[in-house]
Amino acid sequence: MKALVIGGTGPTGPHLVNGLIGHGHDVSILHRGTHDSDLIPGSVERIIGDPHFRETLRAALDGRRFDLIIATYGRIRYIAEIIGDYTDRLITVGGAPCYRGVLQPEMLFPAGLQIPLPEDAPKVADEAEFRFGYLVRLAEDAVMEGHRLGRYSATHFRYPVVYGPRQITPAVWTLMRRFMDKRRHIVLPDGGLTLTTRGYAENVAHAVLLAAQQPEAAAGQIYNCGDEVQLSFAQWVQVVGNAMDSEIDIFGVPDQYAYPARSLMMFYGPSEHQLFDLYKLKSELGYRDLVAPVEAMARTVHWYRDNPPEETPEFNAELAENYRLEDAIAAVHGEACAKLAAIEHVTKDFHHPYPHPKKPGLDRDHRAR
Repeated sequence: MKALVIGGTGPTGPHLVNGLIGHGHDVSILHRGTHDSDLIPGSVERIIGDPHFRETLRAALDGRRFDLIIATYGRIRYIAEIIGDYTDRLITVGGAPCYRGVLQPEMLFPAGLQIPLPEDAPKVADEAEFRFGYLVRLAEDAVMEGHRLGRYSATHFRYPVVYGPRQITPAVWTLMRRFMDKRRHIVLPDGGLTLTTRGYAENVAHAVLLAAQQPEAAAGQIYNCGDEVQLSFAQWVQVVGNAMDSEIDIFGVPDQYAYPARSLMMFYGPSEHQLFDLYKLKSELGYRDLVAPVEAMARTVHWYRDNPPEETPEFNAELAENYRLEDAIAAVHGEACAKLAAIEHVTKDFHHPYPHPKKPGLDRDHRAR
């Protein structure tokens, strides 16, 4: 079978390409040619073209046909409109922004996304509500419309926050810098209890490859994907610190005052949970994590330690400002905690409400239950 990966050189691309090769596919990649990956064999054909526009994509694919196309990059809506001329099978990748409430939890009642979040949860209704999320929704709608009209057999994946090597803007590096700079504390919203679905690049690529191997089961389906095991924000900080043989104190403050944590959060958004329901992916395609998240994050940290990203002046300025804010918030946090600790209170022991007599024949036990 001939397969094409549109994109292919990012965090998940090499796993997709090499997975397809391992299953006997003749694989090509299509990208703009701005960078390549030495993880992709030289025998893989590189087709240079821009998948953001119909005309440049058509020019790059002229005279070609593939049994399967996996589109991880470009304007998915435009790809969906024309790709039926070049394949009978299409797998596309989108993301969570299509869900209503990702950035505006108050638009739902009760406020916040459903936990866990199923594939049929409400979507962004229009551009005025959240433009980027609405465009993501339009893209996947276009993919499924092409499937409905019989132009191709389609499967669509909603990617989580992907972590691992070769990220364009690795949030983990911002955390790593705090440990490298010997920071004593970090400020997180709401105690760092937020759950945001993350997926190790190798794991989410595995999910896509399962669909490629099961065309009948995956036909016409939309799947959430991500790691089976999810950790809270605070746990991720702990895991990164453990991989760096270090520790840091976490100061939890109300979300609206967690200014220095914004750059660590999706779209600089609120601390509400965004936890994908993976039941469909697991039950229909048999997904299981290839790499456990704690090990996956350790691999990620070690890779960035050996391959540090370029730090722009803007990055360093933002980091310095966040450190200043963290120190100021930590001082207030300490004062507030001291005042809270001074409030007189009695901590009661918990006793379950059911009777537990010490001797037979008693109407009531020693706690009058």
